[in-house]
Amino acid sequence: MAKVAERRAGGGEGEFRTESHYIETPEQVALEYSVAGIGSRFVAMLLDTLIVGGIFVVEVLILVVVASATLSSGVSGKSVGAAGKWFLALIVFANFAIVWGYFALFEAYWHGQTPGKRAMKLRVIKDSGRQITLFESMARNLLRVVDYLPSLYFVGVITMLCTKQNQRVGDLVAGTLVVHERLDEASLLYQEGGEVVTGWMRTDDSAMAKFPADAVARLQEQDLVVIEAFFARMLDLPMETRAAVAYRMVAQMTAKMGVPVPEGNPERALETIAYQMRSGGKI
Repeated sequence: MAKVAERRAGGGEGEFRTESHYIETPEQVALEYSVAGIGSRFVAMLLDTLIVGGIFVVEVLILVVVASATLSSGVSGKSVGAAGKWFLALIVFANFAIVWGYFALFEAYWHGQTPGKRAMKLRVIKDSGRQITLFESMARNLLRVVDYLPSLYFVGVITMLCTKQNQRVGDLVAGTLVVHERLDEASLLYQEGGEVVTGWMRTDDSAMAKFPADAVARLQEQDLVVIEAFFARMLDLPMETRAAVAYRMVAQMTAKMGVPVPEGNPERALETIAYQMRSGGKI
């Protein structure tokens, strides 16, 4: 279940208003996301537009070279006219693919970020707090043309001003929102290709304090899912809550394994359990 509340304090320069998006996770922890305002999203969009503009410059240079080579080859005027129509159609398709594909593919496969959003520390997420999929990224970016109408994202800006979570039309249809990224500290695990893998793994396995193999074997696949869900969300948790949740999870896992709760950082213990389950063929 998710709910939204206005946060009156805070907000960066250029923001019209700052909202907070609250999500209650299956671990009974309330996550707070700071929703990005028009100011920061505009700057991110400006940066992305400059990058896309650079791609278009390269495209134009390639087209000039191809056209020059075609004309210098001595092709008849009739053939050039027929080829020109296909060439024009190709240009239109390529321009659409560049603009739409740039945003859709980056957001789908770069954890909800384009280069512009990453520079502004923004990212697109589902309103449930999950990472967006390719389908949702495609949907929100296909409707970018509606948000742009009649020009300069007029419809999109009006929609953002009229919604509490600063959502444009594409966001409303895809069920997404743009939030400020929390970077309190680096994640112990990171996602690669949709799969959570260890981000601190060392070539020397002896550096990791392992649990007995027979104890880890008592855990189920669902336990690994719970651990990975925690690591996927932990940067969005306040530090005190994050530590409490990690300790509670370690206590539950060690109880199932029949081993004492280890001393030290509980997140390291969770990461070790996940690593052993994966390397031991538990999934």
